[in-house]
Amino acid sequence: MLQIDLWKRVLIWLVCVTGLLLALPNAFYTRVEQANDAAIEIVAKGETPERLEIVNQWPSWMPSSLVNLGLDLRGGAHLLAEVKVGDVYAARMDAMWPEVRDVLRPERSTLGTFRRQPGPDDQILLKISKPEGMSRALELVRGLATPVTSLTGAGSMDIEASADGDILTIQLSGAERLASDDRTVRQSLEIVRRRIDEVGTREPTIQRQGVDRILIQVPGIGSASELKKIIGTTAQLTFSPVVSRGSDADANPGVGNKVVPSLDEPGVYFTIESAPVVTGEDLVDAQPAFDQNGRPAVNFRFNTSGARRFGDYTAENIGSPFAIVLDDEVVSAPVIQSHIPGGSGIITGNFTIEESTNLAVLLRAGALPAGLEFLEERTIGPELGQDSIDAGKIATIVAFVAVLVFMMLSYGLFGVFANVALILNIALIFGMLSLIGGTLTLPGIAGIVLTVGMAVDANVLVFERIREELKAGRGPARSIEEGYSKALSAILDANVTTFITAVILFAMGSGPVRGFAITLGLGIMTSVFTAIFVTRVMIIMWFERRRPKTIEV
Repeated sequence: MLQIDLWKRVLIWLVCVTGLLLALPNAFYTRVEQANDAAIEIVAKGETPERLEIVNQWPSWMPSSLVNLGLDLRGGAHLLAEVKVGDVYAARMDAMWPEVRDVLRPERSTLGTFRRQPGPDDQILLKISKPEGMSRALELVRGLATPVTSLTGAGSMDIEASADGDILTIQLSGAERLASDDRTVRQSLEIVRRRIDEVGTREPTIQRQGVDRILIQVPGIGSASELKKIIGTTAQLTFSPVVSRGSDADANPGVGNKVVPSLDEPGVYFTIESAPVVTGEDLVDAQPAFDQNGRPAVNFRFNTSGARRFGDYTAENIGSPFAIVLDDEVVSAPVIQSHIPGGSGIITGNFTIEESTNLAVLLRAGALPAGLEFLEERTIGPELGQDSIDAGKIATIVAFVAVLVFMMLSYGLFGVFANVALILNIALIFGMLSLIGGTLTLPGIAGIVLTVGMAVDANVLVFERIREELKAGRGPARSIEEGYSKALSAILDANVTTFITAVILFAMGSGPVRGFAITLGLGIMTSVFTAIFVTRVMIIMWFERRRPKTIEV
């Protein structure tokens, strides 16, 4: 008997209506490109650029999510950055120097005095006054080594120590350098992603290329220079003891120290210890704020270990200056007035509101472990993207109209039912893209055009089965029922295999390939739903009202 339960009919139409409501905002908005400067202000208000584009044109109680447009449709910025992995070696050596000093200091009776000598940044060179104690020095330094934490470096130690006369040389091992390079690129990749996410940009493409390069593509941003402002700053924050203050940039800082300029006072230079008391890695939060004079500033808060070190240092050095250093520039160098036990403070300077907001974003996201050198940068204007959208619309409309005409001419009234289902199918695709926050790219439009052609395949199988049943002498109701039941297995087999291909493309591919896979996979699911359920319920509702003695397919 040809029938569908009432609850099933309600559920089918409810799915269709929900898909239409989710897709409708995409047809009634005017896209307004937001400059990156405004994007930071928008995020501060708790809204996203996509939401603001339709806020004045769509009821607040209706769904308002939009399909994100990819870089090739919306325009945006493209960067290829190289991570300067060698920068980490010098930082590792500077961080190790206090440990080396502490482990050798109790052995002065054997080693004599020892001083750090000028040399390559990625090495520690020590001159020992009693060379006969060199073997003991090597033993102590090698005791600081730890196993390399990587599969390729298993069994190796992270540092190497060697002696040449009265000079002790400490450096990273080859295995540790390889492991450090990999960690540095991975960490840089994650921090770049967090920085971009902090300013509300959706669906960026951020992926590793080769050994030490990162590809960054962000749709909707004004230019490559704006993107570089967000991710190009290393944002290395340190709190370091001040040795001296002067005006000579070329002054000899002494071993273990370095000269850095003041951010706010041109011509002023500070000599600070290379080994900081606390670093930005100990920060757990940073927020834009205002100081007691109403000027923009940044509040910060350390984790437990950072707060303890910061508190101990301030307790032991009351009356001494210490420097807040951001990317090798002294932001401020206050004198410690009292013990600061809470692990929180404020960074003041000649900031604008935008600069303090940017700095807070960078500090929350974390410091890049190494600098980035931008090898390639491109800005894709929205005009080029609009041309791609217009071309995609034309291709989709041509394919759509051709399929509609073919189905009407081939199957008559049943072809009209299939065409209605096809329109709902396209709406459901856009509704699902809006729901999951998917990104539509030019290859994605190709996937939709392909879906338009594939969507009627299931209906063709069903209608041809119905024709065969009618030719065999069965009645209309029996022919429709048999047509759907016998075509079901073929429909599922054909679409499941294609869906598996789409899943593999999405999992293994990147960029344009994934854009194509998303729309293809969603199109397969919606086309199976509309072919098996939507056209069937329309045909049954028509059949129940007309009760025809004969039908033509």
